[in-house]
Parts: sequence; structure tokens; C-alpha cells
Amino acid sequence: MKFKIVHETTYIFTSEIFLEPHYFRFKPKTTPHIKLKAFSLNIMPQPAGLSHQYDAEDNHVHFGWFNGLHSKLEVQAESVVEVEHYNPFNFLIHPSSFNTLPIEYPKTLKQVLLAALAHGKLSKELVAYGDYILKSSNNNTLKFITDLTIQIHNDFVLEYRHFGSPLEPDMTFKTKRGSCRDFTWMQIQLLRHLGIAARFVSGYYYIEIEEPNYELHAWMEVFIPGAGWLGFDPSNGIMVEQNHIPVASSVNFMNTMPVTGTIRGNATSELTTNLLIEVIN
Repeated sequence: MKFKIVHETTYIFTSEIFLEPHYFRFKPKTTPHIKLKAFSLNIMPQPAGLSHQYDAEDNHVHFGWFNGLHSKLEVQAESVVEVEHYNPFNFLIHPSSFNTLPIEYPKTLKQVLLAALAHGKLSKELVAYGDYILKSSNNNTLKFITDLTIQIHNDFVLEYRHFGSPLEPDMTFKTKRGSCRDFTWMQIQLLRHLGIAARFVSGYYYIEIEEPNYELHAWMEVFIPGAGWLGFDPSNGIMVEQNHIPVASSVNFMNTMPVTGTIRGNATSELTTNLLIEVIN
């Protein structure tokens, strides 16, 4: 199956400003089952310079710098990806001790995963929520993560909040509602609290519906030896499948935003986005 993805982002400023260097994260990742067949990135105003590089977490990044004063920043990314069917359970957890929680990563691996294990303070209620699901799963690692993903989907109300950082996990848990990034960040923090390395993923999720209204999607990945990084989508209560197309993954959600940078000037801005995903031959 091939997908055509057109992602448009526009910032309109109330007065002319100078654009400091910006990072652009729009290029989909390649994986064993996802091949990037075509990609183009158009930025207006045209950057004085634009480099394509990989960041510290191996994400595709375009880094652009600008000249002059501007009242608008427009970005259009167009991708064509070819996706193959795959079995997300095609792995063997090894060593077998990682099948049961709690787990302890080997010292050398833990050094690499340290940032993916860091977490903030969580409320007793949120911790108890995780502990209950952990107990009901008999401390089985994969069953617990799967059950937690399903339970968040069942217990929380998904709502679309177009802009802004994820809410604090305790706030999401208290209100029992939130966006995909809110659920993802809450689940990440809870898993890290239990000693499971987890990271935030931003990308595209294709659903075949009559009147699609796509938004950038968020899910999470955990690292289990023998399986590598495994994706789970709490908004939909599922393990990540072939219709999830990752763009950026990071231990910090801020490092997955499509556009990051600063401006020089006193203007405020209005952000609009448009996302099209369609199946092509």
C-alpha cells in the first residue's frame, strides 16, 4: 500500500519579524516495513540555507536559516511512503527475565536508555492505577503494557486539542480526557515510573473513513530487549500497526515538534495546519 501525505503548516505574524534558525521535522522515518519513495519540502520565505541532517536521536531534520524581515512562515511537506504488512509480534523477548516485571536493564544498555527512564513525580492515584493493571496482568511485561494501553483507551475520553504541549500526567488522569499526546505522555511517565524505558513518537496515522480530518498523531514506544522499540497507541488502544507512519521519536516530546525555532521581534503569531493522507496506486 502507498500513501501520499501532504502536511501544511502556516504561521502568520502580526508584524514583520526576523526568523532565527529553525528545525523542520516532516520527513517520515524508514523502517523495515516502511519505505520512503518520495519527499519534498517547500519553505516560504525561502531559506538562505537549508541542511538535511540527523539529530541526536537519529530523526530526519532539516535545519534552515533566513535573511530579511517576514510576516509569514509557510511549510509544505509532501511524502510518498510504501508500507508493507508486518506482524508486530514477530520477536522473542531475550533474555527471558524481561518477560516479567520489574525488569533491570544491563548496565551498558541502561546508560543508553537513561533519558528514556527519567520521569517526574506522579500522584498516588495514577501510580495506583498502574499498579492495579500490573497486578491483574500477573506482572507479565507485554501483557501489562498492552492492558494499560487498552485500559487508557477505555477509561479516557479522546478530544482534539490542535496546539500546545501535552498536559501534565496527573491533570490528564484527573480529568479522564485529553488529546493523543496527553494520553501518550501520561503512559510514558507511568511506564518509566515502573522502570520501563519509553519514548514519545510523532507521526501520521491513516484511518479509512468517509470524511477524514487528519491531525498529526502521537503514540509511544517501549524498549524491550529482544524486541527493540515496540509501539503502542493509547488513543486507539492498540499496538502500533502498518498504518502508523513515524516522523520523529524522542525521550522528550519537545524534540518531535514539526517546527521549532525562535523569532526576533514583538509580533504574536497565528498557527494553522492542514494534513491530507490518501492511498495511491
